Amino acid sequence: MKKQGELREQVKPLRELEKLIEDAEVYLELAGEEERDDREAVGEAGKILKEIKKRLDRLELQTLLSGKYDFCDAIISLHPGAGGLESQDWAEMLLRMYNRWCEQRGYEVELVDLLSDDEAGIKSATFIVRGHAAYGYLQAEKGVHRLIRISPYDTSKRRHTSFASVDVVPEVEEEEYVVNPDDLKIDTFRASGAGGQHVNKTDSAVRITHLPSGLVVTCQNDRSQHSNRANALRVLQAKLAEISRREQADEIDAERGQQREIAWGSQIRTYTFHPFTLVKDHRTGVEVGQVEAVMDGMLDPFIDAYLRWKARGKIPLKK
Repeated sequence: MKKQGELREQVKPLRELEKLIEDAEVYLELAGEEERDDREAVGEAGKILKEIKKRLDRLELQTLLSGKYDFCDAIISLHPGAGGLESQDWAEMLLRMYNRWCEQRGYEVELVDLLSDDEAGIKSATFIVRGHAAYGYLQAEKGVHRLIRISPYDTSKRRHTSFASVDVVPEVEEEEYVVNPDDLKIDTFRASGAGGQHVNKTDSAVRITHLPSGLVVTCQNDRSQHSNRANALRVLQAKLAEISRREQADEIDAERGQQREIAWGSQIRTYTFHPFTLVKDHRTGVEVGQVEAVMDGMLDPFIDAYLRWKARGKIPLKK
């Protein structure tokens, strides 16, 4: 059923394009009739042709999604880096940015784990994005993101630089990567943060440690310990499957990319709020001056450029 849904989504834009082309042909036929004022019909045909071009560009972009897992759901983890309280606030801003982008795309967001700080921002967050080719698009966001702004937490109003890392892995089917139960250490504890009647009164939160690799996954968003355990296991499976793919790949960064320190010199993108406004992707060279629009979810220019950059063998794009 899932595969059927994926194929239906791939065919849908083609059917819509066929309908638009038929509509454009009707207007052009009307414009060719001698007894009519053809300006209105030509104008309508022109509008439809512009929409066709826009949709063709989008369809062309989809053809760049050729990876085995590009049409899977995506699991995203956010972690603040160098910058202290500033970085925690920056991680929370990124969480909001991705939520806005998903809303615009019609994607569903399932929050798996969120650890807030008492002062400001978040210490970590993990969520699953469900939708057509979610991983294919969001793989462009994998890496370190840098923020430059006047700090709202600095009474001297000085400019600060903060970092946060974004990790993106595809969600895999349970049958694809089976975890040995003997390799797991499962701990339960009381969930932190605001909750319902008993979310903070019972040991509903779950922490799973994969002993051979040292990977740790936490889930505390649900009231049910059973649900938290199931979600944590799914995230762990996805991360372990990603490691396995990396080990089998000819190039170690084929899927996940090089893991770098969350600090200076490792960023894939810089968001500048002061002394000017600019968001620049350091891989593709794409720049957008509307930083507030980007923070409200306008990520498509960067995602589009990344997919084209990746398809061209990581040859730098012309600015």
